Amino acid sequence: MTRTVLDDTASLRHQSYCGAETVAAYNEAPAEFTALRKGCGVFNLPWRVTIRVGGRDRTRWLNGMVTNNIRDLAADRGVYAFLLNPQGHILGDIYVHNFGEYMLIDTDRSQAEKVLGLLKRYIIMDKVELAEENGIGAFAICGPNSSDVLKAAGIELPQLDPLQNYSFNWQDSEIIAVRSDLEAECYEFWSDGDSSSKLLNALVSAGATEVGSEAVELFRIWQGRPLYGKDIRERDLAQETEQLRALNFTKGCYIGQEIVERIRSRGQVHRTFTGFRIAGPLPTSGTKIQWDGRDMGEITSSAMLPANDGEVAVALGYLRRELAAPGKTYSAGGSQATVEQLPFTI
Repeated sequence: MTRTVLDDTASLRHQSYCGAETVAAYNEAPAEFTALRKGCGVFNLPWRVTIRVGGRDRTRWLNGMVTNNIRDLAADRGVYAFLLNPQGHILGDIYVHNFGEYMLIDTDRSQAEKVLGLLKRYIIMDKVELAEENGIGAFAICGPNSSDVLKAAGIELPQLDPLQNYSFNWQDSEIIAVRSDLEAECYEFWSDGDSSSKLLNALVSAGATEVGSEAVELFRIWQGRPLYGKDIRERDLAQETEQLRALNFTKGCYIGQEIVERIRSRGQVHRTFTGFRIAGPLPTSGTKIQWDGRDMGEITSSAMLPANDGEVAVALGYLRRELAAPGKTYSAGGSQATVEQLPFTI
C-alpha cells in the first residue's frame, strides 16, 4: 500500500526549518527536488503563520508600516513587503493579502513573534486588531504538472495572477488558493486543518510527490529567493536584497521610507544580492568572496542542485555592485564563484 501524508511520520527524519519541526525528506531530497522542478511536488507549510488584521483603520495603518502599497491593494490580491526600522534596515519580510473585510499577514514562524510584537508597538490611537490565526492548515503544490494533478483531484483553478487568491468549495469545505509569486508554477492552499490534510492527501493520490523541507530549501535556492534570517539580516538594506517587488516608491510615508527614497534618488547601494556558480568545494554561509586579496562579499546560502547531467554547485550571497557582472569569477574560500543571473539555469 502506498504511504500517504496522513500516515505516521515518526519514523522519518525531521529537522527544524524556519522555526518549525518538519519532515526533512519522505524519500530522497534530490528526487523530491526534481519533482518540484520537472513534475509536481506537494509539501506542508508548518513554518508559515498568518496574522489577521482587522479594524476600520487597518488599511491606512498597515500602509504606513510596510514598504509596499497596501492602500491600493484590491480585494483577493496580495503583495510582498518588508518591515523596516527608521534607519532602513530590514526587521522582517511578510506577505499581505486583502480579503476585503480584513487582511492576512503571512510570514515564517521563526519571525512571527517578532513581527507581531513590532506591529503591536505601533498601534497608538488606531482602530486596529491583530490576532494570530489558529487552526489553519496550509500546504503548497509546485511544478509544471501541478494543473494536471489538480484536475485529476477534481480541482480546476482559473488563471490567477501572482499573489491573487481564489476561494472555492471542495468536498463541502471552503478552500483558499493563492498563486505564488515565484517564476515556477506554484499554489498555496489554506483551509481548516482537517480539510487541508484531506486535500493534500487527494493530490498525492492524484500523482503529486510528497516533498520534505530539504527539497524545499533546494527549490528556494534554485529560484534565487533570499530567506529572512539567512540571506536577509537586520543589517541589510532593502535595495541590497534586489527584491524590488517588495518596494513601492509612490505610496507615501512609512517607517524607513526616507532611507529607501534616499538610495533611490541619490544612487545605488554598494552591494547587491547575487547568485554564484561554484567550482570546487561547496562554500558555507559566511564564506568571504575575495578579489585581488580583498573581501568583496560573502556567501549566505549554498547547495548542490540535482541537474540534468549530475549535480551543480551554486550559492547565494552579496557582492560589491560594480563587480556583480554575470560571468565574472572570484575566490570563495577554496573555491571559485562565478556570478550568474537568478534564477539559476540547470
